[in-house]
Amino acid sequence: MSAPATPELAERPGVPPARLSGRSPSLPARWAPFAAGLAVTVAILLYADTGVVDLARYAGYAVLTVALPGTLLYRALRRTPHTFVEDVAMGTALGLTLELAAWAVFSALDLRAAAWLWPLAVVVPFLAVPRLRQHWRVRGYAPTPLGWSWSVAGVVAFFTWYLSQVFLLRNPILPTSETTRQYVDLPYQLSLAGEAKHHLPLGLPQVAGEPLYYHWFGYVHMAMTSLVGHIDLPVVALRLAVPALSVAAIVLSAVVGWRVSGRPYVGVITAVLFWVVGEVNFTTSMSQPFGTQVTLVVWHGMSMIYSWVLLIALIGVLGEIVGRADGNPVPALGRGAYVMAALLLVASSGAKASSLPVTVAALAFAGAVLLVTRRRIPWGVVAAGALAGVAQLFAMAVLFNFQTYGLSLAPLGNIKWFWYPMGEPRPAWKQLLVEGGVFAAFLINMQARVAGVAVVLARRRLAPVQWLLLGGALAGPALYLTLGSINAQYFTRAGFTFGVILSAWGYVLLAERAGLSARGRAILGATAAAVAVALVAAQLRYAGPTPTGRFYSPLVPIATWSLALAAAGLVATVGWLVLRHWVRPLRGKGVLVALTMVFVAGAPGLVVDAYATGRAVNGDAQVLPLPELPRSRVDAARWVRGHSGTGDTLATNVHCLEGAGDTCDSRSFWLSAYAEREVLVEGWRFAPRMAASPTLVVPFWDQPLLALNDAAFTAPTPEVLGRLRDEHHVRWLVADRRVGTVSPLLGTLATPRYDNGRVAVFELR
Repeated sequence: MSAPATPELAERPGVPPARLSGRSPSLPARWAPFAAGLAVTVAILLYADTGVVDLARYAGYAVLTVALPGTLLYRALRRTPHTFVEDVAMGTALGLTLELAAWAVFSALDLRAAAWLWPLAVVVPFLAVPRLRQHWRVRGYAPTPLGWSWSVAGVVAFFTWYLSQVFLLRNPILPTSETTRQYVDLPYQLSLAGEAKHHLPLGLPQVAGEPLYYHWFGYVHMAMTSLVGHIDLPVVALRLAVPALSVAAIVLSAVVGWRVSGRPYVGVITAVLFWVVGEVNFTTSMSQPFGTQVTLVVWHGMSMIYSWVLLIALIGVLGEIVGRADGNPVPALGRGAYVMAALLLVASSGAKASSLPVTVAALAFAGAVLLVTRRRIPWGVVAAGALAGVAQLFAMAVLFNFQTYGLSLAPLGNIKWFWYPMGEPRPAWKQLLVEGGVFAAFLINMQARVAGVAVVLARRRLAPVQWLLLGGALAGPALYLTLGSINAQYFTRAGFTFGVILSAWGYVLLAERAGLSARGRAILGATAAAVAVALVAAQLRYAGPTPTGRFYSPLVPIATWSLALAAAGLVATVGWLVLRHWVRPLRGKGVLVALTMVFVAGAPGLVVDAYATGRAVNGDAQVLPLPELPRSRVDAARWVRGHSGTGDTLATNVHCLEGAGDTCDSRSFWLSAYAEREVLVEGWRFAPRMAASPTLVVPFWDQPLLALNDAAFTAPTPEVLGRLRDEHHVRWLVADRRVGTVSPLLGTLATPRYDNGRVAVFELR
């Protein structure tokens, strides 16, 4: 944390000290943080068996077809330059919106092989038009503080390490044996990327002809990366996309925190709270009773990290439209902010279904407050709200077909089961105590990192952008507590994106008020780091498994750990109150130290998750659904990919992860994922029409079709195979002999094309 050391700097919090003093770091010094962060990221990816050629191709794709056109557009739309890193970070987010448009155009024209040409639609005008040509070389950038740059590089390095432990090193690009295991959602995501690579509109890859009403825009990014970069899709999905999008989101967190507040280190604290600090808990497993903000969800559902890149950039743009904070020295974006907002809102509509509802609620909250307090219509908020409303309507009608995915109005439905009595009803006083404890556990576990919001609320008057951030911070948890279904967790995550910026803002305001010297900042930072290390060590050494027995049992570790930390805090407070009478520098800094320790309480979160995930994948603690993904199946699927057309439909006798018939867990996605082809009937559990079912075992909705499909393997006849070929356009049959008996007649009625002993492939002609 850096705070102004002189009154002059305190009056101009957004201007880097180097600029005010006339000193500027040398060119190597300015680029050293970027080089260090890049080196760590590349080293981790190489250690995870990512090919050097694939890395080079991805770097070329990311720079030339996402960052470059997006940065040029951002420079043309924003009024005055601020920093180079802001241009590139915000430009990358805009580049993702342009990538979506390019994919749609080239897919609709069936010119996917020429998709590599799309950046020319941006680059050529910026080369040819004199007014646009100036944006290739920009002068007047403000220098970026070296402390800011090194802090952001450190966050990038830490989070990439975290990804390596929980994701990259735990999932080989392709299975290496018959007992390789993979998280159940990863093949499904890969299948959606394959669908986006070859089809428009997208259908459900596991059930040919079934429409896909889903937030699938993130998988377009994966598809375009594979198409244009000529990179194998599993490499994109399991090595490149998630770390790269995470880096983009981290840098954007720091950039947007700086932009909306005018204080560079609001961005740094935002990045730390978002990407380094986790939930407050005290178990050895990944027990997350209310879900998580970042832990786990970044890699097991890549649509989340993709949506964050867009949402964080959108917050920065909406902050300009709604109204800036007084005295913010960061140059205003100007009217181009409305164009940026429109692009980011449309892209967010299909990135994650939770983004726009929270954004709309934040705008409505800010508009209502500003209307009441200022007694005039906030036209900027109205305009932004209209854009957001149109984008939300588009998402609901076109992308989701008004599907709710199991969401329903169920106030407190996601938490009230914690306080159900196991036997006899509790006395009223005891029931009230348990219910209060559940709410307290939710706040401590999920909202400790937004405690800095209280500092902002203590001020007499909030800026319009602060009302926007507060509205989003409240809307996310409110929607989670109002709606039923586990999917409501994503609203909390979207709201956290708003709240963490406001919390970091409050922390920096508190630090400025405390007036810490350079030595004081160093001592506070070292103390926070030491406490964080101690908490991590304590949790790894002493935390136990998630308790059971009562509905509220998973919350007991949160309560126990919180009470222990509170007791330690009470002792420290008493000592502080005594010492400050003799040590004058301690005066006026107690609240800052206390808030720092509240933030640090979640420091073990991601580290413990890395430890627990490693144990889970290695078989010591089965806390994740990790079904086997045999190499023989993937080899067969990839053979089909190499020998079939993109419009061919497959049929298979594999539908279940486990069980069969009435006990079938139909989350089988490997064939559509690795063949990049649609399957007549594979696994149907993730079909939109099944989303509302509360159980994993659900019957297929078209039993005659399923019976016809399975008959092709168990009792094939010319009539059965003819119907599959002529009525359902099936060309390939993929049979796993370990799933069930495959009739020897199949080899005489269809052409055998591939056989590895376990999986055989037949062609229908």
